[in-house]
Amino acid sequence: MAMSVLDDTDHRAFLARDAHRALDFFDASIRPEGGFHVLDLDGTPLPGTVQELHTTTRLVHSYALAQMAGRPDRAGIVDQGMDWLWRAHRDTDHGGYLWAVDGTAPVEGPKLAYGHVFVLLAASSAKMIGHPDADRLLADITQVLDRHYWDHDAGLFRDEFTRDWQAFSTYRGMNANMHGVEALLAAFEATGAPVHLDRAGRILDFFIAGQAAAHGWRIPEHYDDRWRPDHAYAGNPMFRPAGTTPGHSFEMARLLLHWWDLAGRPDTGAVAQARALVDTALADAWADRGGLAYTLRDGRVDNPARYWWPVTEAIGALAALIKLDPRPGDGEWYRRLWAFADGHLIDHARGGWFPELGDDDRPAATQFRGKPDIYHALQADLLPLARGVSHQPRDLARTCPLRDAAGLG
Repeated sequence: MAMSVLDDTDHRAFLARDAHRALDFFDASIRPEGGFHVLDLDGTPLPGTVQELHTTTRLVHSYALAQMAGRPDRAGIVDQGMDWLWRAHRDTDHGGYLWAVDGTAPVEGPKLAYGHVFVLLAASSAKMIGHPDADRLLADITQVLDRHYWDHDAGLFRDEFTRDWQAFSTYRGMNANMHGVEALLAAFEATGAPVHLDRAGRILDFFIAGQAAAHGWRIPEHYDDRWRPDHAYAGNPMFRPAGTTPGHSFEMARLLLHWWDLAGRPDTGAVAQARALVDTALADAWADRGGLAYTLRDGRVDNPARYWWPVTEAIGALAALIKLDPRPGDGEWYRRLWAFADGHLIDHARGGWFPELGDDDRPAATQFRGKPDIYHALQADLLPLARGVSHQPRDLARTCPLRDAAGLG
C-alpha cells in the first residue's frame, strides 16, 4: 500500500515548523492591560483598543489546541483570554457576551450567535487542557446559548439580538450554525454530554443532507425566520457575503466527518456527502493561477478575492477524507493546496500566514489589516498531524507531538 501524504516525514516536519513559527509570532498578541493586540504583518501591534469576541475566543482555542499537541503556552494566551472573556466580554448587566469592547467598556452593537458559539469553543478547549476557569465559562455560555439562541423546534441557532435580548431581525444564517457545530463537537469531547453531539447532528443534517443536497452541493448562506433560503440577501461582505461561500463547504465537510466519527460512524451517507461538498467547491472555486475564490453566485465566481482561510479549510477537509476514505486524487489536491500556501500565503520571514493576495499574487490589504488570525492556519497544520479527526487531548498528545517535531518546542 502506498504511503499516505499525511505520513510523509518531511511533510509532518514542515507542518510542525509552520505551527511553531505561527505560535511564536502570535505570542506578541498579549496586551499588558488585558486582552490582545491585533498584529501587523511584521508582528507589531496595530493601533486601537477595540477587541472583538472572535479574536479573544479563537486565540484561546488555538493555544489550547497547541498545548494539547505539546507546545507550552509560553506567553500565557489562554490565561489572558479566559480572564478577558469573563472580565470584559461578559455582559454583567444583561448576560451573554459582548461582540466588542474598547478597553473594558462595551461597544454597543447586537449580540451575535457567531460570537457566542466561539465562547463555547474556547471554554470547551480550555476544559480539555484542564484550565481552572473553564467550568464556569462553559456553564455560563451553555445556559446563554440554550436560553436565547437555540431554536429547539428547528434544531438550529438563531442569529442575533439586541444587547438586552430583544428580537430585532428575522435573519438566520449558516455561518453561525457552522461554527456552532464546531463548538458543540468540542463541548461533546470536553464533557461527554450527548446533547452537544445530538445538536451538532441536527444542524449538519439541515444544511448538508437538506440544503446542500437540494442546491447542487453548494450551501445557501442566508435564511429567513422560517429557515427558507434567502438567495437575494447581501449583508456584511466579510461575515455575510452574497451568494455561497466555497470555503464554508470545506469547513462543513470536515465538521460532518468529525461528527460522524464521534457518533460511531453511523450509516448516514456522511462520507459521500462530505466528498460531494469538497469536490464541488474545488471545481467551482479553484483559480487557474491558484487559490480559491471567496464567493459564488449560481455556481459561478462572484467575488474572486483569494483569502488564506478557504485554503486552510480545504486542507483540513482533504486531510479528513484521506484519513477516513482515501480516493485517487485526494493526495494530489492536498499537495497542490500546500504548494500554493507555501509559495504565496505563508510568511517565511516572520511566521504566520498573509490573509489575502492581490492580482499580482503578492500580499494585499484590501479586506484585512495585518495578520488577524492564527486559528485557521494553525488548524491546517495540526489537523493533518493528528491521526484522527477529533481534538481530543489524548489523540493530539499521542499523534501530534509538537514538543518533539523537527527538534522544536
